[in-house]
Amino acid sequence: MKVLVTGVAGFIGFHVADRLIHLGHQVVGLDNLNDYYTPKLKLARLANLKGRTNLSFHHLDLADRAAVESFFAREQIHRVIHLGAQAGVRYSLKNPHVYVESNITGFLHILEGCRRNKIEHLVYASSSSVYGLNETMPFRVEDNVDHPVSLYAATKKANELMAHTYSHLYGIPTTGLRFFTVYGPWGRPDMAYWKFTESILAGTAIDVYAHGKQERDFTYIDDVAEAVVRLLDHPALPNPSWTGAKPDTSTSRAPYRVYNLGNNRPVLLMNFIRTIENALGKKATINFLPAQPGDVPATAADVEPLRQAIGFAPSTSIDQGIQNFVKWYLAEGKQFISIP
Repeated sequence: MKVLVTGVAGFIGFHVADRLIHLGHQVVGLDNLNDYYTPKLKLARLANLKGRTNLSFHHLDLADRAAVESFFAREQIHRVIHLGAQAGVRYSLKNPHVYVESNITGFLHILEGCRRNKIEHLVYASSSSVYGLNETMPFRVEDNVDHPVSLYAATKKANELMAHTYSHLYGIPTTGLRFFTVYGPWGRPDMAYWKFTESILAGTAIDVYAHGKQERDFTYIDDVAEAVVRLLDHPALPNPSWTGAKPDTSTSRAPYRVYNLGNNRPVLLMNFIRTIENALGKKATINFLPAQPGDVPATAADVEPLRQAIGFAPSTSIDQGIQNFVKWYLAEGKQFISIP
């Protein structure tokens, strides 16, 4: 099978592509290699993938309509895993326009490519951020997601709406995945766990927002990659029992699905920091600060629909996942600087 992976030089895209390659699929990777964080890390990820006969890489910006149209017409893709997007909640407060260009315009170009080239299945990245002001735990895919608290979250909600429209109008099977705080080796330097590790080793204070009272459903990258690849072989199907009188927001009469992809074991941020301290054998100096705009107090994923669909749900413990990350960071990751 020939699979397009957008954002292939990114954290999740790299791991998903690596898994597909090992399974024998032909992977076509796209990435614009932007400098949101150091391109050196992105190039290092690509270097780990290159040299495989079943991988080709294309440096391409998804916001470039003509380039994307030409690419789809030329490559004859079977299925698409769309992970290329502008990430970061807080960055969206400072640079909103790039989120519209990448996450909205870029996604539209992917949808059009799928429509015009009869793609068998589109799996795309949404985010737990879409739950916004929702206070009911755990978050269920049927919950209302109409109150995002960052532009990043709003673009991800928009992606789900756009995907449904194309599933309804053109019969394209689309599956959205609401990722919950993904972490692990080869991760993103802007993520808190990376910054915490870097600062603890350097002996500098770490900024802990909301006075450390936030809870997050941290999800290990290998679990995420496994779920994404499994879902690729389960194209979304219409839900025959769906009704507009009492609509289930995660399914439709169209071939459309949305799943949570989380560990379903939320961890208090301070306990997460203690786990990093234990893995490093060194204590953190902590600077407690109020919550930042765009942050939500807690996340927790109901993953039962995912488990029923593919017979799998994330299960890697925080202790094991952080141990794996720290081992990789000490061996390779520390050469890549985090965002100040």
